[in-house]
Amino acid sequence: MIYLKLFLSFLMIGAVSFGGGYGMVSLIRETVLSNGWLAEEEFLNFIAVSESTPGPLAVNMATFIGSSQAGFTGALVSTLGVVLPSFVIILVIAALLRNLLKYAGVNAFLSGVRPCVVAMILATALIMGLNALFGFTAVGGGFSIDGRALIVFLLLWGVHFLWRKTRGRNPSPIAMIALSAALGIVLWSF
Repeated sequence: MIYLKLFLSFLMIGAVSFGGGYGMVSLIRETVLSNGWLAEEEFLNFIAVSESTPGPLAVNMATFIGSSQAGFTGALVSTLGVVLPSFVIILVIAALLRNLLKYAGVNAFLSGVRPCVVAMILATALIMGLNALFGFTAVGGGFSIDGRALIVFLLLWGVHFLWRKTRGRNPSPIAMIALSAALGIVLWSF
């Protein structure tokens, strides 16, 4: 039964999400937390691992969450569920609708979806940031500042700012991930 639930949950996420992996994060979060598959902190860790692993974020998250709930088969059905809608849509677009963007209705649809995707990404980032840095989980729930997380955030922000100021471009995402991993090892080892 868990296999079917994983497949259908990620199939729904893959079918209704626009904007790629980052647009899916809020839906994945809501699904995972409402089903009790992961706690908020575990979910944040899964995002960090999914970001650090090669491949699309949504596919990595589906694979890791499925694996945590039902092993290899769970990973397989979750990944299949999240990928299948996009695969079918791309096949249909490639086969039937060569000049899709010339239609005003399609452009109007995409223009309406874009702000929603941006809002979902920003809302998810805000919720995750408040939770990771300040322990904020709900309105009226209070704050519990995580000093180490705040130090890592401020150091990474400072490195990013200085790098951009001195080099005129953003630092390498790989270098920033490696730096954050090193800071995590140093700060959470004690």
